[in-house]
Amino acid sequence: MKTAVVTDSNSGIFGEEARRMGIHVVPMPVIIDDHTYYENEDITPEQFFDALMNGRKVSSSQPSPGSIMDLWELVLDSAEQLIYIPMSSGLSGSCQSALMLAEDYDGCVEVADNHRISVTQRQSVALACRLAGEGASAAEIKKRLEDDAYKSCVYLTVESLEYFKRTGRITPAAAMLGGILNIKPVLVTRGEQFDTHQKLRGIEKARAAVISSIKEEREKNYSSYDDSQLIIGCAGSFLDPVDAENWRKEVQEAFPGIETFYDMLSLSVACHTGPNAAGAGIALHPGV
Repeated sequence: MKTAVVTDSNSGIFGEEARRMGIHVVPMPVIIDDHTYYENEDITPEQFFDALMNGRKVSSSQPSPGSIMDLWELVLDSAEQLIYIPMSSGLSGSCQSALMLAEDYDGCVEVADNHRISVTQRQSVALACRLAGEGASAAEIKKRLEDDAYKSCVYLTVESLEYFKRTGRITPAAAMLGGILNIKPVLVTRGEQFDTHQKLRGIEKARAAVISSIKEEREKNYSSYDDSQLIIGCAGSFLDPVDAENWRKEVQEAFPGIETFYDMLSLSVACHTGPNAAGAGIALHPGV
């Protein structure tokens, strides 16, 4: 049985990498001044951040049902089944929409709601690829992903609260007070919405807290696993590639025995975080 793997671009997987992995990716839409663009198709990160930082009206959106179904049908021309891995249902309605669409495919399409986003969603995709390569059905992969759903978490901090204010995540008054006091939130998600974990003064302290929080997770919730059984992904919306590389090195040096990697945050996430956000997540290695 041939099972194909499909995800969305919140996974941080695009273009050539997706082709190397043998997967298909639904591009997430971003809306700028009422015009819809698609990540990695007709808008670059540079164009996106230019619009965001110049005060244009920028928001995220769900993929349309038509775009999802068109891709599924293309994939099913050469595969018997597919497993679709969208971003967490706790962060977007796109997962629930996909679950309803899958009902019309007579069991050929399974949608895994394994409550992940960004670097941990990537690990779900990697695990799905391994299982599909071993001959697992879409239903078997869905079960495994959902069984492992909460064996991950992500911590994130932002340079400015301005973008949370624009997208209605916080009030203008809270954003103004945070700016005056130089307060940077450290947010955490274990599969549902992002919650405030800490509030610190200064971006360096906040980024250090992201790393220390992952260390605490390692000791508290993953102590039964060897370093080789874990993976730590870091991500950011850095404007300068040097800053992105420095964040990658900082995370790597903090966890010398664990495999680490860096991804750029998807544009649909960066709508809310703004530029120069930094995050890290821990999950089981897809080889486990």
